[in-house]
Amino acid sequence: MGATKTEHFSKKQNQIATIAKALGHPARVAIIEYLMKKNKCICGDIVNELPLAQPTVSQHLKELKNAGVIKGNIEGNAICYCIDEKTLNVLKDYFTKIIFAVSNKNCC
Repeated sequence: MGATKTEHFSKKQNQIATIAKALGHPARVAIIEYLMKKNKCICGDIVNELPLAQPTVSQHLKELKNAGVIKGNIEGNAICYCIDEKTLNVLKDYFTKIIFAVSNKNCC
């Protein structure tokens, strides 16, 4: 049986996998796209933008936040969300390395 335990992999590999998993749902991609347009927003704004119920949107926001893709600040009774640039830089660096490695090989 193959190794599936996360401790068999590096911290960086686990981090990339966590981020990728969080981005692996179209609703979460839509949330990220909405946050890119608005720069920051309140959960209710996102609910109005997506064809999903408020609890579903909240669950998707929780997954994105747990993965570090977004961060939130409490403003009164609401939480304002924005994209976490540090996490996106991790992804950018990772994909840049992949692109560089692939572009320097004559494969398939």
